[in-house]
Amino acid sequence: METISEHACYGGKVGFYRHESRVNSCRMQFSVFTPSQAKKAPVPVITYLAGLTCTEETFMVKGGAQRVADELGLMLVAVDTSPRGESVPDDAQQAYDMGLGAGFYLNATQAPWNHHYHMYDYVTRELPALLFNEFRGDPTRQGIFGHSMGGHGALTIGLRNPQVYRSISAFAPICSPMNCPWGHKALAYYLGEDQDAWRDYDATEIVKNLHEVPKHALLVDQGMADQFLATELNPDLFEAACEARGVKLELRRHDGFDHGYYFISTFMEDHLRHHARILSA
Repeated sequence: METISEHACYGGKVGFYRHESRVNSCRMQFSVFTPSQAKKAPVPVITYLAGLTCTEETFMVKGGAQRVADELGLMLVAVDTSPRGESVPDDAQQAYDMGLGAGFYLNATQAPWNHHYHMYDYVTRELPALLFNEFRGDPTRQGIFGHSMGGHGALTIGLRNPQVYRSISAFAPICSPMNCPWGHKALAYYLGEDQDAWRDYDATEIVKNLHEVPKHALLVDQGMADQFLATELNPDLFEAACEARGVKLELRRHDGFDHGYYFISTFMEDHLRHHARILSA
């Protein structure tokens, strides 16, 4: 692991790091906020997954999370949104919703994407192994959250791995990629045209087929002035699936808020306290 930079922040430290990713066959970058409590003992860890076009830096700069995270003793981890590098394929038209910056937190099976785009394995296996070797995080107290494409990643990864992620939340998540243009494009490229293969990466479909209902409620915040709400996000489909399956969901709808980081930073403290309550129980 190579340290790019480290900065003092609210009694803790924000660091940016780079390492060679075996699963993605390229160098990957991530960031970590280490609270002051980690000097004395391992602390809970919350992984944040960002949205389209973002990087491992976006959340640490714009999320407004570090002050409350230090108060609560939470380690925050932010990953890049895709593999990157000269050898990593991108969308032929360089569109923002496919390829670089748009990994969709899945394991690609179709060429040319399948050599590099294994973000599901990266988030769930490779990066945690590195983190818990290098930082004083507690692997028995993990949560996951994210925004937009990252909200999709947080819901799908958290729901599929309840033994690892005890707490889950999301801001304006893509709740059903099988039912929106962003999802249709990305899932078809990464996974092929067989839509049965898409179900493992659709939070609404995952809820419908859960073997184990989450012990704790999911928290989702959605702005009602979000420019992508009607076409891409589908929170109503997710809400209906959760109700039918008995999954506890707190879906909060907020008038006047759009899709950006003003919205996220406004409700960030609520999400951190949601995770802290569950991870401290």
